[in-house]
Amino acid sequence: MTARLPTPSQTVGPFFHDCLLRDGARCDTIVDASGRGTPIRIAGRVVDGAREGVPDAVIEVWQADVDGFYERHADDSGIGGFARIGTDERGAYSFTTVKPGRVAYDSARMQAPHLNVAVFARGLLNHLFTRMYFADEPSTASDPILGFVPADRRATLIARRDDDREAAGLTSAYRFDIVLQGDGETVFFDFKSAR
Repeated sequence: MTARLPTPSQTVGPFFHDCLLRDGARCDTIVDASGRGTPIRIAGRVVDGAREGVPDAVIEVWQADVDGFYERHADDSGIGGFARIGTDERGAYSFTTVKPGRVAYDSARMQAPHLNVAVFARGLLNHLFTRMYFADEPSTASDPILGFVPADRRATLIARRDDDREAAGLTSAYRFDIVLQGDGETVFFDFKSAR
């Protein structure tokens, strides 16, 4: 008997945007059931190597709560720590959350506040994983995971304060663009090789 080979990966078809963002699946506000934490708005664009917006990308975000714990909420207010956001025709996205707390790295070190991000888009054989850190967070400079990233590439993982949005009345707003390839490509993590 011959061994069967795994089915090869396929590019994502034109239907995935509608499927992942169908009624009931879209969640563009991360709920913090504790009621603590300061709301922040995060906005950016998903762009390709030519800096053209990707009009039908989907990003998923997971984060810890303000105390540094990941959890799901059983009530009807939504899933704490998770959002699923689609891009518009220009590749733009935005969502509201609260700044997460620090998460333990090991018994002696803490990670800086961050969001875990997965990107789905046409033409990707596999979704991409990255992180978003905060430029105005002092612990970002000493984050142990960020320390594995070459210094000249770390800026691709750091959200900056968005003064224009804050001037428009938002108390805290950040900008985080995701560049899929080319100059300034966002750092993506390969979790398969880490196993």
